[in-house]
Amino acid sequence: MGKFKVMKPVNEVDVSCVIYKEEDIKAPHLTGFLFKLFVKMLEAPLIGSLIVESLKKNNGMTQIFRNTVIPEEPMFRPVFPSQKPEVDVVLVGEDESPVDRLETALKCLPQYDPSLSFQADSISSFRYWKIRDYAYAYRSKLTTPSVVAEKTISIIEEFKYDKSPTPFLISFDANEVRKQAEASTHRFEQGHPISILDGVFITIKDDIDCLPHTTTGGTTWLHEERSVEKDSVVVSRLRSCGAILLGKANMHELGMGTSGNNSNYGTTRNPHSPERYTGGSSSGSAAIVASGLCPAALGTDGGGSVRIPASLCGVTGLKTTYGRTDMTGSLCAGGTVEVVSPLASSLEDTLLVYAVILGSSSADRLNLNPTPPCLPKLFSHNGGNAIGSLRLGKYTTWFNDVHSSDISDKCEDILKLLSNNHGCQVVEIVVPELEEMRAAHVVSIGSATLCSLTPYCEDGKTPKLSYDTRTSFAIFKSFSASDYIAAQCLRRRLMEYHMDIFKNVDVIVTPTCGMTAPLIPPEAVKNGETNFQVAAYLMRFVVAANLLGFPAISVPVGYDKGGMPIGLQIVGRPWAEATVLTLAAAVEELAPITKKPAVFHDVLSTKRIH
Repeated sequence: MGKFKVMKPVNEVDVSCVIYKEEDIKAPHLTGFLFKLFVKMLEAPLIGSLIVESLKKNNGMTQIFRNTVIPEEPMFRPVFPSQKPEVDVVLVGEDESPVDRLETALKCLPQYDPSLSFQADSISSFRYWKIRDYAYAYRSKLTTPSVVAEKTISIIEEFKYDKSPTPFLISFDANEVRKQAEASTHRFEQGHPISILDGVFITIKDDIDCLPHTTTGGTTWLHEERSVEKDSVVVSRLRSCGAILLGKANMHELGMGTSGNNSNYGTTRNPHSPERYTGGSSSGSAAIVASGLCPAALGTDGGGSVRIPASLCGVTGLKTTYGRTDMTGSLCAGGTVEVVSPLASSLEDTLLVYAVILGSSSADRLNLNPTPPCLPKLFSHNGGNAIGSLRLGKYTTWFNDVHSSDISDKCEDILKLLSNNHGCQVVEIVVPELEEMRAAHVVSIGSATLCSLTPYCEDGKTPKLSYDTRTSFAIFKSFSASDYIAAQCLRRRLMEYHMDIFKNVDVIVTPTCGMTAPLIPPEAVKNGETNFQVAAYLMRFVVAANLLGFPAISVPVGYDKGGMPIGLQIVGRPWAEATVLTLAAAVEELAPITKKPAVFHDVLSTKRIH
């Protein structure tokens, strides 16, 4: 009798009988010489395939893809059933100008009170400068974009944030920053700033095109093969609002890792503890925001790559619905799990940047039929019933499967406050087939990445990749066409499960990551490392939003006993960014006081109002 498994159709599965299975990764943790030797063996014709097949078998992937009958048809990219419109929201037009959308977003925020930021007696506790603080300081002539630019440039040059061994930035041009700042300063002098973003510094992850910089994707060679002719769509939208684009942020090479390790340019360090990782792959984007050099940055999220570093660095990271933002001009434009999304030091700045960059491509408008984008009425969330009516789905055994109970405890504390203060209802749910979901995500993102880079690898570029990227590619190359089709059948199956869940809840809540920022092994600095156990903890809760395309956000909710940040993840229905942002705003208000990172730079220090 065969050892294969036959799955029941989703509508015949009794989810109450599902038993949670803790993730048990069976793979070596390697650094240094042994890691380099391991990669050489992986790439050897015979022994390499034997090692990869053993890894896949020991971690259940062979059973899932080769020994399982999946009844559903494949779904090659997220396709959503029609959704009910969100309530108590403000509609914005995708065809409106980014400046107009930004004005609409401003009207959704509570009234701005400069005394909260600038009065001497209001600064006893730490807080990040927000976009509206910059705008107020410029309009009130407390400082100018050029003054802030010079301060920022001097910090970057003094601390070598654009150079190895610990850079925030891969590409930085001080004269280009000065040029943008001078233009912005002139607009303020003339009394005609473009928008609230005029003169505000934003950093762009180095897999998103931004002139005059090249795009390396964290590699040492991609910019030689791929020229940048114009800004990506999202960057052009930011530029049209007067934002000052600081440079290209460091990242895990080609987005193929969750730690943020980059042996090509140096590994970005966590501002809360420089001996620890930032998380990845949007490592530089998260770190530069957490360090105070920018109030916001752009990242890309294909496997938690915005939310993971946001959580580990104590900032906010939004992953939009698949197709909500136009990916044209980014390295992952052809993927089926990735989005461009913002990271920011506050929820309101996340909302403002999101309002600027949203807008689907013409192809996605035709194929995905997105609902009109909406913004939350954050000015009224204390008095309204939008939050109190929300049902929060929680899969308790999954929620508690973390490296330290500090994480689940802090997240649970926030859920209790949401219930007690706002009347939110926490609903117990079951998320079936989490192991299959993780496997389907790996095959989906791995196959797409490999497809886009195979021409370069065939041209001899593989040896120029870092060792951990080569490890990933060796595994990706083992995926067959039938593996890929099976993964897409699982995608449809998992979409059906989640749509059933969303019939009873409005959002799903989890910790963002299963652990706080891990230590950087000293021997991993030069050549990287492979640590699938840590990757599993970091990715434990993030994959559904990528494979299935849902909007999700990570919001800081406190710190572990070692002082490292913890994030709560909120996953919403398709196209329901406004609901996710509304709840995230309430979480931000309930969260403990923000701690000043060990590495922090006050670039907007001005004369205080007395």
